[in-house]
Amino acid sequence: MSGLLAGKRLLVTGVITDASIAFSVAKLAQENGAQVVLTGYGRLSLVERIAKRLPEPAPVIELDVTNPEHLAGLADKVREHVDGLDGVVHSIGFAPQSCLGGGFLDAPWEDVATALQVSTYSYKSLAVAALPLMSAGSAVVGLTFDATKAWPVYDWMGVAKAGLESASRYLALHLGKQGIRSNLVSAGPLRTMAAKSIPGFEQFEDAWTERAPLGWSLTDQEPAARACLALLSDWFPATTGEIVHVDGGYHALGA
Repeated sequence: MSGLLAGKRLLVTGVITDASIAFSVAKLAQENGAQVVLTGYGRLSLVERIAKRLPEPAPVIELDVTNPEHLAGLADKVREHVDGLDGVVHSIGFAPQSCLGGGFLDAPWEDVATALQVSTYSYKSLAVAALPLMSAGSAVVGLTFDATKAWPVYDWMGVAKAGLESASRYLALHLGKQGIRSNLVSAGPLRTMAAKSIPGFEQFEDAWTERAPLGWSLTDQEPAARACLALLSDWFPATTGEIVHVDGGYHALGA
């Protein structure tokens, strides 16, 4: 077996369609020597069908990151397929419609709480649930969207991503003692299912395609996936609490 992730065992969340970043991560990981286990929530049959499009069909475990029983049983379910984990990919985010599209001032706490639990707190929850399977040298990698700025229509999801970025730093602090890294990839806008659920998302698309120094493809998930693979690999052994921007350089520009 050869490749950047030869012999690695990975848990990848968030594969919904083959246009998702998570699918690209799983595909490239397999092509680079990793053994991949997926998680799905809700329509498991859909995830299982998508899993068959990978180079090697991957097992799918049901996981609702807001369900304590699912989290408590995750390690045992993963052990049915692999004997440990070298990496975990968090590609999970959700916000009720009231939290997006310009309704920032009107979104009720109940909806905001859902967005924060699923999109922010779940990063810690997933890492802790997988911790019994990980050892020194393992890595947790999540996906964010630049939370240093306020974006039109992104609203409470932007707040949730800011929390995610902070949570990754604290996870890096608390897991560092065990030699486990936590990093995020900040991808530019991509036409994923999650993006399509955001009213007015085309505002991001226009800005990026016109201004990103390196240019930007709205339909190419591979650059973000490659960054995830690099952070999961042994080539970043002393990097943790970091955010790697994969956005064509847009984040470096002034307003």
